[in-house]
Amino acid sequence: MSPAPARPEPVRHRDRGTWLVQFTGRMLVVCPKCGGRAVVVPLPRLAAPRYVSELLVQPRRLSCAGCGAVAEWTAEQRGTGLVGAVPGGTEDPFFRRPLWLQTRCAGRILWAYDEEHVDAVAAYVSARLRERSVSPTRGMFARLPRWMKSADHRDEVLAGLESLRALAARTAPADRSDASHERGDRPRHHGSLYFRGGPY
Repeated sequence: MSPAPARPEPVRHRDRGTWLVQFTGRMLVVCPKCGGRAVVVPLPRLAAPRYVSELLVQPRRLSCAGCGAVAEWTAEQRGTGLVGAVPGGTEDPFFRRPLWLQTRCAGRILWAYDEEHVDAVAAYVSARLRERSVSPTRGMFARLPRWMKSADHRDEVLAGLESLRALAARTAPADRSDASHERGDRPRHHGSLYFRGGPY
């Protein structure tokens, strides 16, 4: 009698407290001029941030390779501090442009900032075993909506993430997803200030 085949090990995901802000270094958005794919990145030649939270106040540039549109963003000054952007929702937190990576999924809108963000969410969603090694207070995965975490929607969410991954390679206005438009669902500003040495 032949031995029973070995059962595959469950796909394991360990949450190390990744923040959503860690994916704001490069964001794909809808160009305000032509409707194609534009990119939002920190201004060139900036020093690397000492703290992850500095990403919320780093000056940004929006640029579109399709039509040449360029715009810049700087954090609002309030006293001796800078008002930090608030990530989350289907618009980028700096220019408030609709994210390029949006698609309809399980009756909702699935979105991501760029390919790295897609890969991180896919690794979490595909895992059969999820471990948390830090406090979930600010962690991105703990804050994902329940429908994305549900095993009932796993295949549908993974298919949606594959659609976003394919969309990331497209740039023309005609390639824009029908889900990618303004919704006004950015988080309400919580008034956080960033001072030298960290946010308060």
